[in-house]
Amino acid sequence: MTSLSSKMSPSSPALLMENDPDAVSQVIVHPMVLLHVLDHHTRRQEVSGRVIGTLLGRRDGKTVEITNCFAVPHAERGEEVAIGKDFNKQMLALHMRANRKETVVGWYASAALEDNQGDLIADTSSLIHEFYAGEADEGDPVHLVVDTRLKEDAISVRAFKSTPVVVQGEPLANLFHELSLTMETTEPEAICLNKMVADADPEPKEKDTVEPLLVSMEKLYKLLETATEYVDAVVDGKITPDAEVGRQIADTLATVPRIRPEVFDKLFNDSLQDMLMVTYLSNITRTQLTIAEKLNASLGV
Repeated sequence: MTSLSSKMSPSSPALLMENDPDAVSQVIVHPMVLLHVLDHHTRRQEVSGRVIGTLLGRRDGKTVEITNCFAVPHAERGEEVAIGKDFNKQMLALHMRANRKETVVGWYASAALEDNQGDLIADTSSLIHEFYAGEADEGDPVHLVVDTRLKEDAISVRAFKSTPVVVQGEPLANLFHELSLTMETTEPEAICLNKMVADADPEPKEKDTVEPLLVSMEKLYKLLETATEYVDAVVDGKITPDAEVGRQIADTLATVPRIRPEVFDKLFNDSLQDMLMVTYLSNITRTQLTIAEKLNASLGV
C-alpha cells in the first residue's frame, strides 16, 4: 500500500485559489453504484471505520456521470492513510478491458461511524483525494460520500469537489465544496430494481414461483388455440373474415420453418439442454462470487 500523512485539516483557514470555470458542477449517479457502496460497507471488517473505492464513469464538460465503481483496500491510523495502489491499478486494468469508455472520475467513501464524527468529510480525506487527483484523467476527481450512519430513516448521498488551499503561493490542504447531485437509471437498471423490489415482497404471488418456461409455453398454447378457433369459425361461416387478421396469421405461419416433427423435437431438446447448461454455469458463477465476497470480507477489501 502507498502511505500518506498530513497534519493539516482540510478546513484550515487560508487564501483560496480562483475557481476553474471548467470545473465540475453537476454529478449524475446510477443506482448500481450506490448498491455497490452499501454492499462494500456491509461486508467491511468490524474494526474498519469506513470504506473507500474508485469511481468510474464519463465526464462531459462540467457534468460527471458515475456508472460503475470498485472497492479499494485502505487503512487509516491517526493522520496517516495507506491505500492499495497496486490493487487499484490491477482492478482498473480489468475494468478497462471490459469497458474502455469508463474512466476514473473520482472516489467514494462511506461515512465514519464514530459518534463524535459530525462531518461527512474526514481529516484524512484530503490525502486520499490527492491520490485520486493523479489517477483521474481530468485531474479533478469527484468525492462521493454515502452516509451509512442511519441517523435518519434514509441514506443520503452527497458529492464534493476539492479546491486547493494556499498560503503565499504554497498549497497546504484541500477545501471540499458540495456539488449538485442527481440519481438516474437506465432501462436495464430500472428492470433490475423493479425485480429486486418485487422479490422483497413477503407474500409473493403464485405466478412468481412458476417456471418461466412453463408460463411461456402456456401463453403460446392459448394464443394458438385462439388463432385456431378464429380460423375454424371463418371456415364454417360463423363470422365474417377479416383480411387484416388473416394477413397477420399468414405472416406468422410463414415465419415458422417447415420441418418434420422429429427434427423439431430434436432442435427443441437441444435448445433446452443449452438453456439448462447456461443455468448450470450461472449457478457456478454465483457460487464463485459468493466465495470471492467472503474472501474479500476476510481480507478487509
